[in-house]
Order: sequence, then structure tokens, then C-alpha cells
Amino acid sequence: MNTDNDSFDAAIHDHDEAVASCGLAIWIGAEPTFTNRLSESPEWLTDALGETKLNYACHFIDRLRASYPGSMILRSIGRQYPGEQHPRWNLGLYQYRDGQALAVGLPADPLATAGHCDAERMDQFWRQLIAVLDRDGWNAAGFQVDDALGLRVLLRCDARQPLADAHKDTRLARPSLHAQAIPPGGAVDDLAAEGLYLVAVGCAPTGADNSMQPCIEIPAFTDVAIFIAFIQRVEQAATVAGLDALVWRGFSPPVDDSVAWTTLTPDPAVVEVNGAPASNITEFLQMSRRLYAIAKAEGLAPYRLQYNGVISDSGGGGQYTLGGPSPERSPFFIEPQLMARLVSYLNHHPALSYWFAPLYVGSYSQSPRPDENVQESFSELQVALQHLSATTNPEAEFIWRSLSPFLVDTSGNAHRSEMNIEKLWNPYLPGRGCLGLVEFRAFRMAADVETATAIAAMLRALIAMLSKQDISHELIEWGSLLHDRYALPYYLRQDLKTVFNDLQVAGLGLGRPITDRLYADDWRHIGNAEFAGMRLDVDQAIEFWPLLGDAAEQEGGSRLVDASTTRLQVMLRPGSDQNLDSQDWQLLANGYRMPLRLEQDEDGPVFIMGLRYRAFVPWAGLHPGLGAQGPIVFNLIVPTMEKAVRITLHDWQPEGQPYDGLPESINEARRRIDERFVVEEIDVAEVSNPIAVPDEAISDYCLDLRRT
Repeated sequence: MNTDNDSFDAAIHDHDEAVASCGLAIWIGAEPTFTNRLSESPEWLTDALGETKLNYACHFIDRLRASYPGSMILRSIGRQYPGEQHPRWNLGLYQYRDGQALAVGLPADPLATAGHCDAERMDQFWRQLIAVLDRDGWNAAGFQVDDALGLRVLLRCDARQPLADAHKDTRLARPSLHAQAIPPGGAVDDLAAEGLYLVAVGCAPTGADNSMQPCIEIPAFTDVAIFIAFIQRVEQAATVAGLDALVWRGFSPPVDDSVAWTTLTPDPAVVEVNGAPASNITEFLQMSRRLYAIAKAEGLAPYRLQYNGVISDSGGGGQYTLGGPSPERSPFFIEPQLMARLVSYLNHHPALSYWFAPLYVGSYSQSPRPDENVQESFSELQVALQHLSATTNPEAEFIWRSLSPFLVDTSGNAHRSEMNIEKLWNPYLPGRGCLGLVEFRAFRMAADVETATAIAAMLRALIAMLSKQDISHELIEWGSLLHDRYALPYYLRQDLKTVFNDLQVAGLGLGRPITDRLYADDWRHIGNAEFAGMRLDVDQAIEFWPLLGDAAEQEGGSRLVDASTTRLQVMLRPGSDQNLDSQDWQLLANGYRMPLRLEQDEDGPVFIMGLRYRAFVPWAGLHPGLGAQGPIVFNLIVPTMEKAVRITLHDWQPEGQPYDGLPESINEARRRIDERFVVEEIDVAEVSNPIAVPDEAISDYCLDLRRT
């Protein structure tokens, strides 16, 4: 019996009940990303596409299909970025939420197995499909065109007949959706917009090996009931024709609160899962456990272990999306002041931007805060919030128009924002812009199921709290304090406590098992040493890497930054009987005496400071005259003692030796980190006199060795 899981599950159950009592339907989905952490091929380090990724995804979704009998796989199109000739592949699982089967005898997608397609049998299937549709009054017309999927069916589901001169409409010979680039305005089915559904049938190459498979390509159905009725008629035709395998592809299927649509698609270094939204966190937890278990069984991981033991996320992030069971029932429209309150609350609490974030944060990251944009933008956001708050029951589009100019990155990219509202109520994004959704992007991929679920519970609780009360008002102009104070984990943790207290006061407290998961940050800890009754801890802090060159000239899914600067948090905690006068001891970093700030927390007094330095010289970066400044050597001296402690933090193996491959496990990664953190007791005479620190090298919360 796993008591830890039991207590966590009980806390999740309590959370669901507390949110339900608010009377607001808050659905939440996630985008977990998994990588092959032992591979160093480009597709698992930097590239979106590669030789093995599609096979991994096929096996992954096949296991997922087995978990949901009566579901079906549909291959739609993914994103397409500049420089890419075709859309990326996208494998989706479509199912009823209540567990009933879409169709009992539907031929399955063969996925990664070698395929065979009998043209004669496909012709028979096509004819049977027309007959079944006609029998049920769907007004189907069959014809052939010169294309790999040349067997076509035009149908409509209302009482009107198909076009009398259908054969003259050049659109009916359109190529496969998968064989062309996505138009600038998005993939749009103009025939479906007129109530005409064009289905293509035939043999086409699919999968990583491009083997010929029996395929049916579907149009953009807009109604779930009609689409499922179509599925059932395809099943009947396939049964009569003796078809035992069928690849479904084409436009994404319609969804509502009765069906779930989960997709797998490639992204740089990862396979990304776009999970179907859950109506509560218990459901979210169950789905996440299934996804993580499948990923592990397939040899994929939610994290990477670097050669020197550094533990990082998968490389693809782990975003969360919140909304409602339908666009009209989105909490952001049911409570029309919610978005304004949310923008304000996140501004007040940098922990929600940085504590859970991946390594790359700040103005040029994938999830910048509104106050990390230019000053003029932040000033105008204050005006926008004032007007939005003063508007009684603002309409959905008014909310989106009020905030969308500010929830962008410095280049105006609406996708790269701490809160992405592209799909809130955006009339310029065809088919998917008006869904009432808000995506939260400032989250690294969670290393385990419980952490991912705890984050989902926290976000859902925040939405529930802010839907009922406005506890943040005027925006805070943090200035340099934002990237100085809140680069240090200590202050982020204290800020997070304030957030949890707000939730507790609102009757939405998360419970100890959940908050323990949210506080956990073992991956940040580098090492510690004890000397003279004091404990010194060194942790990884946050660094805000600058963009190189002109952002407008950098195309594609990622941008070039200078990641050569590292920031550490140094924390010295005296014993209970220690004199707090820092004149009684000294802490040196590479010979410079560190100025430390005295703080007080639940464990007593503690001295804290950040330390920045250049860890390596990049192949392309800033400051060409600045070399690497590691290893970092700390000396802790107590003048009344003949001994001192020296701590040497190496960025690589201390003797400069190569590592024997990537770490096989978290324990091995931890051993390599410990190996790089060398603690030794020395004679105090071995320590040179402190070097004077230039004023420009010291901020309120950091000593910057690059300026010494």
C-alpha cells in the first residue's frame, strides 16, 4: 500500500470538492513533453523531426488506444513553421468521455506495422460507403478524380441534395490535406463551410516507412453527432467489404464535452502530448498517470540528465490550458472580470512566473511576463486594465481585444507569452480562435505525475479564487527588482507561501500533500557544507539569458540566446547560538568578499546573496573579451579559528576528465553533482586577503563576477 499516493489522492479529492462548491466549471488540460534522454541525435536535442520520433509516437498512441476500447486513431496535421515544406504529423485518439465505444467493429489503424492496400477491396469499400450513406438518407454522390486518394464521396447531412453539377466544381479534385503546405490563413475547408462534406478514399503511403495503407481522408466535420454517425456508417461499409485495417486522416475532428481528443505531435527535442482537457483534477491525475506510464514503457522521459549531472526538463516545456466545457461556459466569460484579475495577480506574484519555469526565462523566453516587455507596453496595460475593470459585463471579444496587445513577447508574438490568449476569443484565428481558452506557458515539464497534477490543482484553485474576489489591484512596477530579487529561489518560495495563504483564506487551500510537491526543488540544490556551527547551501538560481542579434531575423521555433551566464544562490544559516554579526566571519567567492542580506524565515535567521559568473565561452555570444570564470571557489572564514572551509564548485568533472556517457539514473546524476562540489578544511593562512568589490558589481541581491 502506497500511503504517500493515498494521501495525495485524498488531497486531490478534497480540492475537487472545494472547487466544485464555487459553482464554476473549470476544465484543465496539459501539454506534457517526453524525450529520449539517452539519445543525442538532433531530433532529441534540437530538431522537431527525425528518423525515430514518429515510430515512438505510433507505439505510444497504440498503447493509449488499448487503454480506451472503442476509441479511434485519426492522423490530422500539426503545426508548420517557416522553412518547413509540409505540416508536421499529428496522431490523435478520439473517444467518448463516458467510455462507450464509438463503433464496435471499426477497422483499426495499423500504425507502425508494414502495410498492404488492396485497390480492388478499397473500390468495394468506396461503393459500399456510398450505398450505406444513401440508404440512411445522407444524399451521397460518388465520383473519381486523378489522385492517390481518387475515390471521392460528396455528401451532405441535411435535407438538401448535393450540388447538381458537382462534377464541375474544381474543388472536388483538391489534393490531400497532408500533401500541401498550410495556407497563411490556416487550413480551411470551404466546402464544409457550405454544408458539403468531401470524403476521399484510396491507398496512400503513411507512417515512418511510407508503406501503402488503406486510407480515408475526412473533411472538417463541425458537429460531433454527425461525425460519429459517419464513423458508424464507415464501420458498416468496411465490414461488408471485408476491410480489416483503415487509416483515418484529414481535418481534426469536432469536439464538445461528450468526446475527448488527445494528440501527439513532434516539437524540438520531444514528442508533445496535447491532452484532452479534464473536468476535474481527479480525472487529470488518472490521465497523467496513464501518459507517464506509457512514456516510461516506451523509453521516453519527462527530463534529461546532462553529462555533469545537471537535471533539466525534457526540453519541450509543460504548458497548461484552462477553459470550460464549451466556449460559452468558459470561466473567463462566466466571470468577465476574471482575466483582468488574473493579469494583476500574476504581476503581484513572480513565483508563479519563475518557480515552476524552465531554465530559459525572461524577456526573450517562450513565456515572458507583460512587465518584461517595453515600458510603453506596460504603461498601456495599466490603462487597459482600468477600462476593462470599469466595464460592466464585458463581452468575450472585448476582453480579448483589451488584453491581447499586451500578452505577447517583445516582437509581438502572441504565442510566446506567460498567458497565451490566442484561443480566448480571437476572430482572426480560423476554427480555433474562439474557444474560451487560456494557456499558461511558464512551466517546465514536470518530472513526475504528482508534481504535474499539483500544478494543475494550483492553477484551477487560483481561477476559482479570482472568479469570486479581486485580491490584487494596481499593477506593481517591479523594475530591476524583478530580475534581481526574484532570481533567487528563497524569495520565490516566500512569495509562493503568500499565494498558498491566499488560497487557504479563500477556502481553497491545497493541502499539505499538494503544497509539498509544489515546494519541492531538489533539482536546484547543488551542495552544502557545515563549518563552525554554520551551514552553507549553494543552489541554482534563475538567469535571464539575453537574445543575440535581431529577433526579427531569427526564424523558426527557437531563437539564439547567450546562455553562458550562471546565477547561484548562496545561503548561510548560522546555528541557534551564533552571533549574527557578520564581522565575526567572512564568505569569499573567487577572492571577493560576498555582501550578504539578512533575512528571517520559519527556520530562523539566514544570510542570502546571488552570485553571477560566466560558466563557459559560447561559440556565439556577448562579451568576446570575457573568459570562463569557473570553477567558483568559496572560502568561509571565522577569524578566531585557525581553520577555514574551502568549497570548490566545478562546472565539469574536477580533473577535467570526460564522462563515461550520460547518467543512467537520477542517483548517478546526483553523484556527479556531488563530485563537482568539493568541500575541504584548510588552514586559514591559505586564504588570501579579500579583494575589494567594485560598486558596479553589486546589486541589492547579487554579486556579479563578470563586472569585477
